[in-house]
Amino acid sequence: MKTAKATVLVAMAGLFATPLAAAELGAVDEPIKLAVNEWTGQHITTLIAGHMLKEAGYKVEYITAGYQNMWPAMAEGDLDAAVEVWESNVPQGYYQLRDGGRLEDLGALGLDAREGFVYPAYMEEQCPGLPDWQALAACAANFATVETLPQGRLVDYPGEWGTPGADRMAALNLPFKAIPAGSEGALVAEFKAAQSQKTPLLAVFWQPHWAITAFDLKFTKLPEGTEACYADASAGPNPDVTGDCDFLPTRVFKAAWPGLKEKWPAAHEILTNLQLSVEQQQPLMGAVDVDGRPAEQVVAEWVAANESAWRPIVDAAIR
Repeated sequence: MKTAKATVLVAMAGLFATPLAAAELGAVDEPIKLAVNEWTGQHITTLIAGHMLKEAGYKVEYITAGYQNMWPAMAEGDLDAAVEVWESNVPQGYYQLRDGGRLEDLGALGLDAREGFVYPAYMEEQCPGLPDWQALAACAANFATVETLPQGRLVDYPGEWGTPGADRMAALNLPFKAIPAGSEGALVAEFKAAQSQKTPLLAVFWQPHWAITAFDLKFTKLPEGTEACYADASAGPNPDVTGDCDFLPTRVFKAAWPGLKEKWPAAHEILTNLQLSVEQQQPLMGAVDVDGRPAEQVVAEWVAANESAWRPIVDAAIR
């Protein structure tokens, strides 16, 4: 979620789950208001959803909304749906509204969101044993720089995002020094520079993000991230600490004003069945963020060329 713009150009067969049964359109004279948040992938998902709703016969409005503070507006019906919600970043107020029946969870979007230690694929030749995390202990010197010797260098998240890399290195007893990146752009610049020179690099990063594909980044296989690992020191490989494991998986889902189902039944069905995978979304993000093309243009091209991927979902919801 931590990226910035978006677009489309890949085959998306199986983009949407099979819906259940046809539903009534409802109030087609009133627009369905979709929240537009701060990152590229969300723009792509929202534009695809909006196109499907329009093809079903609805009016759609795209409303710029702050991700953290849009939930009361949605609970009041001033916004009708948000189609890419990252559970790792929703405020407590969302859960209070949902549990109080004022927001509806429309189910998972299908993105296999992930955070962890990444490296360029060519590092597997310089550090035999990768992607297993234990290989890093023996290969730390291969990742070292002048500022980190004798330890390896890990590029961590920007300082305002916390210190997840430094914390995990310490918990796993790996001989690496974590150096905070200045920004998301600085992280991407590290990947670009390393790829051009085939220099060593290990960093904390996430998917979906276009850089994963563009720079052929691979995730290190850390000990499985579980709730127990973060609560019980005995659950991970280091019996003296908690958090000696991978990031916890992040659920990405869709949420709506509870009145959506009654006011626009077929729209509710379409949004409930909307699905998008990392493999599908990442190249689209790259088309916007790297190629500089408008998300609206890229989505328009995709829907024109791939009608068979989405038309059956719309038709099944309204007929």
